[in-house]
Amino acid sequence: MNKRWMRLDNAALIFPAVRCRHWANAFRVSATLTEPVDPAVLQQAVDDLMPRFPSMYVRLRTGVFWYYLEELERSPKPREDFAYPLTLMQDKELHNCCLRILYFRNRIAVEFFHSLTDGNGGMIYLKTLTARYLTLKYGVQIPPEEGILDWQEAPKPEELEDSFVRNTNGVVLNDHEPDALRMRGTREYDFLHLTTGVIPTQALLEAAHRYKSTITVFLAAVLEEAILDYQAARCPNRKKRKPVKVTVPINLRRLYGSKTLRNFVLTLNPGVDPRMGDYSLEELCRIMAAQLAAEGTPQQMAGRIAANVTPQQIFAIRVVPLWLKNIIMGIVYSQRGESKGCINLSNLGRVQLPAPMTPYVRRMEFIIGPQRSYPNNCSVASFGDETYVSIIRNIREPELERRFYSRLVELGVPVLIESNSRESRQGEQSAGRS
Repeated sequence: MNKRWMRLDNAALIFPAVRCRHWANAFRVSATLTEPVDPAVLQQAVDDLMPRFPSMYVRLRTGVFWYYLEELERSPKPREDFAYPLTLMQDKELHNCCLRILYFRNRIAVEFFHSLTDGNGGMIYLKTLTARYLTLKYGVQIPPEEGILDWQEAPKPEELEDSFVRNTNGVVLNDHEPDALRMRGTREYDFLHLTTGVIPTQALLEAAHRYKSTITVFLAAVLEEAILDYQAARCPNRKKRKPVKVTVPINLRRLYGSKTLRNFVLTLNPGVDPRMGDYSLEELCRIMAAQLAAEGTPQQMAGRIAANVTPQQIFAIRVVPLWLKNIIMGIVYSQRGESKGCINLSNLGRVQLPAPMTPYVRRMEFIIGPQRSYPNNCSVASFGDETYVSIIRNIREPELERRFYSRLVELGVPVLIESNSRESRQGEQSAGRS
């Protein structure tokens, strides 16, 4: 029988082309249970989900003109978590399987190469996997709701579609914008530092409401304020400072009613130019909210989709050999991709589970890796009464995290710090609720 294959979705095309020996765009979602994970039961759950998630159980292959995804003959083997989150996915690993299923003590984690899906699709897979595991382990019956799919159903066509192609309006949006500040530090190639702030969701919500903003806008504004202070300390001459912008991914499923499990996210880069003067946190929240509202409409986003989809459909580009496409996409990525923002703030929002699952699950988390050209990234997910705000970095200096979490405490938001710092050698270490 011939192996099935599928094209990469529009957003996924760039990631194989721009990966390098020290970077592959990946993210992690995880569920921490109340009891230790049984590896044999987890393997059975992974096996059971293989027919339901054909777009996840794939390897990356190289064609003449494009990369593509090819189905696996058998499901991947869960392995004990190792080293640190989001260790580099080497080419050899991607050519065997584009996701990792990991376990450690009470935790189930799944790491995805970004060409498979985005955080929203990844969380649907993790929740369905966890639900199947709990059913096999404890016999608990979990309904297919709150993002959990019926593992016995056949995959639906709309789950496998490239929603970018379906929702382009054909009118390319011209979105020229200036490059943003690039933070620097002492690069480390063999370790990713992860710091997670565990925050009472109600306290965070109250702080956001004091500034008439959502949690996403509030956290992005505090990050922006921290980066502005970082730049001011290093560049006293205001005229030489660069724009500070926080890249915010927008889940397009909500705008267009898509049910795809593949990538369907585009980013916006709201921010300010510090050469114009100083900004209060209230002003940053107001500016952030206004820019996201103005640029995040279905009409504007359709124009951004068209800017990505239209070149892919030009015949002359389609027949360019892959090696030359890689060069072109690398240049485009460096000029139009990461250079427009300082850091990502990706918020999956509130993760909800069916009632029968909640006694078995303590926390749900989401972590994105650093980008290729800037050292820090921030990811957010809420579960139960707590919000997990994680900052990852590939440099030695923890200055951004220190400024960011300290500012939250100054604003009356309690933060419990957890870190995988080399110094502790203990994995997750609590520094106490500030």
